[in-house]
Order: sequence, then C-alpha cells, then structure tokens
Amino acid sequence: MSELSSVETVDAFMRAFREQNRERAESLMADDFVFTSPQDDHLDKAAWLERCFPTAGHFDQPARTLQLVEADGVVLHRYEYLVNGRRWRNTEATTVRDGRVREVEVYFGGAVD
Repeated sequence: MSELSSVETVDAFMRAFREQNRERAESLMADDFVFTSPQDDHLDKAAWLERCFPTAGHFDQPARTLQLVEADGVVLHRYEYLVNGRRWRNTEATTVRDGRVREVEVYFGGAVD
C-alpha cells in the first residue's frame, strides 16, 4: 500500500468521521493530536474521540467538501453541511505529519441560506 498524501490523509480522516469508523480515524491520528475550534480549546486525542467523534449523527446528511487543498504545509478543507434543514459552512486547517493528522483548527462559518 502506498503512503497517502496529506490531502488524501485528511480526506480519509473526514470519511472515517462521517462513517463513524473509529478504528480508521484513530489509525490516521498522531499520538499528540490536537483539535481546536471556537467551542473546544486544544483537545487531545482522547478528549476529541470522546467529545467530538460521536457527533457525526447530528448532521442531516454527511458534509459535502467544497475545497480540499494543501497550502504551505496545511490542508485547508472547506465544507458545507445541513443541520435542522439549514445549510452551514466551515473551514478546517489540518496539519499532517508523517502520514497522520497532527492538528485540526476549525473555523465556523455562518448559515448559507
């Protein structure tokens, strides 16, 4: 099996989240994983798996990727999703090191509709 690019790693990590495949998600996460969003300040791997990973069911349908690009060593993932019939957009800046997701910073957008 060939090594995934950083963009492919982020895509696989997001897919594992959407499909709630915890084993796959964990295999893509660095041991020193850090997650930050406006609601979460520097969660470690264990805290993210407990608090955030199970929330995929809160969306009306899986998030749809709008852009997934690497710039200056960071993978930028812009996506939209539905919650209670309203469409929203977020962006994530993800750092991948040695083939694993090391850091995710989430920037919340507003409702689109």
